[in-house]
Amino acid sequence: MVTFTVCMLVLVVGYLVYGRIVEKVFGIKPERKTPVYLRRDGVDYIPLSGWRIFLIQFLNIAGLGPIFGAIMGAKFGTSAYLWIVLGCIFAGSAHDYFSGMLSLRHHGDSYPEIIGRYMGAPFKQFVRVFSSVMMVLVGAVFVAGPAGLLAQLTSGSLGLPFTVWAGIIFVYFIAATVLPVDKVIGRLYPVFGGALLFMAVGILVSLYIHMPALPEITDGLMNTHPKAETTPLFPMLFITIACGAVSGFHATQSPMMARCMTSERQGRPVFFGAMIVEGMVALIWAAAANFAFNTPQGQAFFTGGNAALVVNYVSTEWLGAAGGALAVLGVVAAPITSGDTAFRSARLIVADALKIDQKNLVKRLAVSLPLFAVGLFLMFVDFSIVWRYFAWTNQILATITLWAVTIYLTMRRKNYWIMLLPATFMTAVVSGYFFMAPETLGLAEAWALPLTFALTALVLFAFVRWRRSFENRFPANRHQVAQMGLERR
Repeated sequence: MVTFTVCMLVLVVGYLVYGRIVEKVFGIKPERKTPVYLRRDGVDYIPLSGWRIFLIQFLNIAGLGPIFGAIMGAKFGTSAYLWIVLGCIFAGSAHDYFSGMLSLRHHGDSYPEIIGRYMGAPFKQFVRVFSSVMMVLVGAVFVAGPAGLLAQLTSGSLGLPFTVWAGIIFVYFIAATVLPVDKVIGRLYPVFGGALLFMAVGILVSLYIHMPALPEITDGLMNTHPKAETTPLFPMLFITIACGAVSGFHATQSPMMARCMTSERQGRPVFFGAMIVEGMVALIWAAAANFAFNTPQGQAFFTGGNAALVVNYVSTEWLGAAGGALAVLGVVAAPITSGDTAFRSARLIVADALKIDQKNLVKRLAVSLPLFAVGLFLMFVDFSIVWRYFAWTNQILATITLWAVTIYLTMRRKNYWIMLLPATFMTAVVSGYFFMAPETLGLAEAWALPLTFALTALVLFAFVRWRRSFENRFPANRHQVAQMGLERR
């Protein structure tokens, strides 16, 4: 429990110290009018209170990621703790903060527009397609999972089949996607968010009551995965645990809350803070999973792949019947609250790309319904296959965002190193996965690792060349004029 406790405390310190450093690097302007005052439309640009925005942002980015990903990542051993803590503070929280604040600075622009602003039109077009497909993929995954679980829980003479539950969830998704943000999401999310946090706190308290023997950093950082021979620590751990450390999906969600914020001061608690809390949730479930793995009843969980069973086992074992009910709420409600905002984000991305005004309900439906049609088709694709590709594409988006923010900071003559280092590391992660993973090239480590390092070095070299070229074209004494032009674009 010592390593776990220290990690929790480091996350808190990370918010208090590194969060302020990141905020200072960005340079907030509290007096600056936010997009909600300039573009209020009663649909997406609606002012919300700070605590409500925080809870919505937390649920937008959380879903099942910090629970299921942390449980599966716990199989790798103590290294999972370190990745959650270091990844969350130095990569994920900074990633979420800058992506949200850049949207806030640029009129609430959606994710592809931000990427295009700093990485160019080709990247913008690529990310428009890539992120739209990913949002629909997320929505489809987060319909199939809850619908299947609800069908099992209500099995019997009065039970509803999978297709009926899927239909009910889809109807809710449509409502949450097209109705004003304060009508459905703004009202339900604080309840769901509170329940998810309550469940996490309940497990946290139980950890200190039962004081189970958890792996410590002094035990070493070796790979303890049951399939270690085919599942190397690098890069698999860093793909498995995404939402608790760094996740590209978050950057697609942040603009929704940027359109509801009333001050730039809200950025650190909303964007940086929500990610730190998500890291805490991931850390709690990684520790709970280690408890389950080390019990006679839970040995099957370690070799198996069903994280939902771990959630149910730990919750009912420590929290009783009420814990079981909360586990169901977490496993069912959490993915639903990520799926609906995934479709809503997809609507905003497509609408921004096609310049379709979203004040009119008919236009919102015209953009949304084709997305739901694709999601309905993907829902019947094998869940495990969809999830594996989602995990990798999710980290590709994170890598792109980290590079875009690095370029932004370089253009502003600010400390770009704070994003360059995680951007370079995540480039190695997604490259390594591409070369090693069985669902991609499946190369042996002897071939994959040199190729990974070579590709990462090539990307880093390209950035260094671009930076030198930019500084030659825009010397320091001309920098302010150049950036004034960027702000107006």
